[in-house]
This record gives sequence, structure tokens and C-alpha cells, in this order.
Amino acid sequence: MNAPLELILITGMSGSGKSVALRALEDAGYFCVDNLPPELLMSFVDLEQGRGQRRVAIAMDVRSATSLPQVPAHLRELAQRGVAVRPLFLDATTDTLVRRFSETRRRHPLSRSLSEAGADQHRAVVEAIELERELLADLREHAHVIDSSVLRASQLQDYVKSLLSTPHAHLTLVFESFAFKRGIPVDADYIFDVRMLPNPHYEPELRDLTGLDAPVAAFLQANAEVDEMYADIAAFLEHWLEPLARNHRSYVTVGIGCTGGQHRSVYLVEKLAEEFGLRWTTLKRHRELSGR
Repeated sequence: MNAPLELILITGMSGSGKSVALRALEDAGYFCVDNLPPELLMSFVDLEQGRGQRRVAIAMDVRSATSLPQVPAHLRELAQRGVAVRPLFLDATTDTLVRRFSETRRRHPLSRSLSEAGADQHRAVVEAIELERELLADLREHAHVIDSSVLRASQLQDYVKSLLSTPHAHLTLVFESFAFKRGIPVDADYIFDVRMLPNPHYEPELRDLTGLDAPVAAFLQANAEVDEMYADIAAFLEHWLEPLARNHRSYVTVGIGCTGGQHRSVYLVEKLAEEFGLRWTTLKRHRELSGR
């Protein structure tokens, strides 16, 4: 009963999957509230603490734009009061968001004010998205960013649940493999390009395997350039993780990209996660490997 209240605040771009993330939290046993006005945040927390709630999740979006600037100060005050605050920000590329609005035929919450006579719908949606990015920039800066651009709803739910398993108030390393041909993940703090390394795709017996398979790992381990790249990435992280932790960073996402996101990047993510997992809380994601 003396455990602190855990508050997860979900913000992010319209169409990025905030409702999906909130459902994942509800499934995990959180008391969830969607679209809570920022003016009610402090009184809501007081109410839930009085009711004995231990885990709550709140979603806020740009419909509360005029009062969103209050939120960072509120979160700092709650942290000082002992509330375990975890801000998550859902993001996606502009092209992805435009496509989602087109497919669902939903109106962007800011597009009404931007649409003018003669303005085409596509341009109005893009302008609304860019305005929304500006309005939410401060919240994004203080949150762990999740890029949902190429994630299915089930993958996003699994990723949110995996974040809940990490200890609060400790720096968590997220290693993510990806394919450059499908775009750079917008949630990455650091990006390392490994496309210059030998590519198992051109070996017929390895083409249909991935960096999770032993023959691919053996192929890459035998190459000195792969070892050199691994050592350089590891040395960079060894040097900067402690300063990041001292700066109260909760999450650091490291993207490792190759052409197809199947072999080289997957292998290096596995190896880095294994080594750094000995000293840091570590998660790994393989964006292009469904369910892996």
C-alpha cells in the first residue's frame, strides 16, 4: 500500500496510435482515462491517490492545445511528490499520418481551422500535422518517443507492454534494427548505418535467414569489418551512457540500420543487447522481423 502511484502519460500525434497504446495499458491493469484536460491533471492524481489506485494512465492530445504547455511543469511537480511519472509520446512520419487519415476518412483535429476555400484536402492535412508537431514539441522533448510508422496495432501493444516491464527511474537502452529502405525510425536517439558491411543477402544459402540464425552470425563474425563496427558502436555507448543516466534520461533508443533490416542490423542489435544487458536494463526490437 505504500508503493508510489505510477502515472503513464500518453501524448503524441493524431493518428499515431495513442488509443492502441492506452488499450494495451488497460489490458495490463492500469486505470485509463482518455483525453483528460491538462487543467485536471493534478486534481485527478490527488483523487486517484485518495482512492488507493497504484497504476493510472492518461492520454492527452492536441485538442487541449491551449493548456498543454502546463503539462511539463505539472509532471515535474508530481515527480517531486513521489509519483513515478512515465511520459510516452507516439509519433509517425507525416506521410504515414496522411495515409492513415485518408484510409479512415477521419478529419484531423486541427484541419478545420486550416482549411480555406480552394485549399485541397491533402495540403490541409499536411499543414495540420506540421502545426501539431510544433504544438507538441515540448512534450515530445520530455518523453520516450515510440515510432509507430511501420508497426501494426498488435506490435505497438506488445512494445508498450515491454516498456512497462523495465524498472522506473533507471536508464533503459532500446536497441532497434531497421531497414533504411523503409525509413529511419523517428524515435531513435542515435542512428548507426551498417550498410557498408558485407551483406549475407548475396550469399544464396543465407538470403532467406536472418541475423537471429547461427549461419548468418557465423558469416558476420568471420569478418573483421563487422567486429570493428561493433567495437566502435560499443565504445561510443560506453563513453556516453553514464552522462546520459546522470542527466536523468529514462530511455535511450539506438537504431542500427542496414538495407533490408534482416541480417547485419539484426545481428548487431542482438550482440549489443547481450553485452549491455549485463549492466543496463535493455530491450531489443527488430522492426522488420514480424513478431521477433
